[in-house]
Amino acid sequence: MSDPSMPQYPVYPEPGGQWPTTPSRPGTITRAMQFMYAGAALSVVNLVIGLADTSQFKSAIRSAYPHYTQAQVNNAANAAIAAVVVVGLIGVGLWLWMAWANGRGRRWARNVSSALFSLNTLDLLLNLSQHAPLLSMLLGVVEWGVGLGAIINLWNRQSSEYFGSSR
Repeated sequence: MSDPSMPQYPVYPEPGGQWPTTPSRPGTITRAMQFMYAGAALSVVNLVIGLADTSQFKSAIRSAYPHYTQAQVNNAANAAIAAVVVVGLIGVGLWLWMAWANGRGRRWARNVSSALFSLNTLDLLLNLSQHAPLLSMLLGVVEWGVGLGAIINLWNRQSSEYFGSSR
């Protein structure tokens, strides 16, 4: 007989019984996570390369706004650099967050990853239509390919079964 004033402990399985198990992560999810970690690394590389030559920002601003003073060009370049850093760090954080959430079978994370990949596709198309530096465009294409690899693995049948059983 249990005493209501005493703490109640969980019931353990009978001898020979089974503990509830969580489904093991399929290889497709692990590969998707690896693609996402690679995407985070590429984002860092792209950020560093983008910041390595800040004179590009100033040249682009001088070309677009020839009436700007040198102080205005410097201020606009600093604002552009700050935006690049913030957006780059957010991108790295999103790659890592999606790898973490998808690895744990969070169903919403697969949909968010797909939406972010769609935004990445639009960004790539926009960058390809502009006169961006060749190395930056190449890294953008490689990063997009990494995202495609992650999405293909996330929507694989094995992955769908994993997300379906992770409630």
